[in-house]
Amino acid sequence: MAGSIFGDILKVTTWGESHGAALGAVIDGCPAGLDISEEYVQSFLDRRRPGQSEFTTKRSEADAVSILSGVFEGKTLGTPISMLVHNTSQLSKDYSDLENVYRPGHADYGFDVKFGIRDHRGGGRSSGRETIGRVMAGAVAEKILSELGVKVLCYVRQIGDIEIDYNNFDEKEITRNSLYMPDALAAASAEGYLKKLIEEKNSSGAEIECIVSGLKAGIGEPVFDKLDARIAAGVMSVGAVKSVEIGDGKQVSRSTGSDNNDVFVMRDGRIEKETNHSGGILGGMSDGSDIIVRAAVKPTPSIYRSQRTVTSSHEDTVIEIKGRHDPIIAPRAVVVVESMVAFSIADLLLKGNLSRFGDVAKVYNDK
Repeated sequence: MAGSIFGDILKVTTWGESHGAALGAVIDGCPAGLDISEEYVQSFLDRRRPGQSEFTTKRSEADAVSILSGVFEGKTLGTPISMLVHNTSQLSKDYSDLENVYRPGHADYGFDVKFGIRDHRGGGRSSGRETIGRVMAGAVAEKILSELGVKVLCYVRQIGDIEIDYNNFDEKEITRNSLYMPDALAAASAEGYLKKLIEEKNSSGAEIECIVSGLKAGIGEPVFDKLDARIAAGVMSVGAVKSVEIGDGKQVSRSTGSDNNDVFVMRDGRIEKETNHSGGILGGMSDGSDIIVRAAVKPTPSIYRSQRTVTSSHEDTVIEIKGRHDPIIAPRAVVVVESMVAFSIADLLLKGNLSRFGDVAKVYNDK
């Protein structure tokens, strides 16, 4: 199966199926000498772990990570880092009725047409559990960025029509509520909304926002490997994401040049911008201000209502999906979006070190 590798210098390959023996990732291109431990990676995986609240799937998985290679005595070796998580709570019988049925909102039909065979147990590679490998890679990428003074903050900005109020923004609140919203009042309203949807056997879409601060200007390439293009590609590759915005996003279509342009000014001897409509990226390269990314996440397609569909024998039918499913995807997807943003930036940051010969010579001569 093609398309399971992401990155140029820093690369990740994810592997495994939802109901297989295990899932994992191989991260290549990570420099040696970086502090990485299973405990550190586990802290990222715990944020996407199922069964944390009434708003997540009841699939009970510890998602305990094992680092198999690439790390010695807590430091990266510069060799491929291989990690895995064993599946321990598969209930494949819950999917036995779906072997020859295409679920609305899922990749079942596309898989059958493309490969002529599919793993109907939980969606196989199209399952949300595939993101375990992405989160492992994101943990490594964020360690690279944090060592360079770059911070990545991600949270749920909107659920249904309920948006956070930036006047109430509290970073600490993100981990206090089960919806990962930085506004306690918005989180409380969203919980009420979701409880109503659960009673109606329905699900909700949401929007995730990611803010990257401390990244210097000049990261990214000016043509095909634009920083915003690579971030968008990484985030859009997450199964539930249906759109990505940078900065003002689609609102620029309603703006004028005089309103949309960010004026450059000098502050304390540094070049800065008065506004940040660009979302921290101009011409495909970081401009030194905060990078702002938003991802629209679709409602969970597995809902407990009767739905019309067809079978692989081209017959109309009705299905009622069983199993354990999230009524909303976004809270557990926050760390996934964060991981893809971090990985995209870390990859281009490492690639950017090859932009000037003087930098290459300095590294070479310092050895």
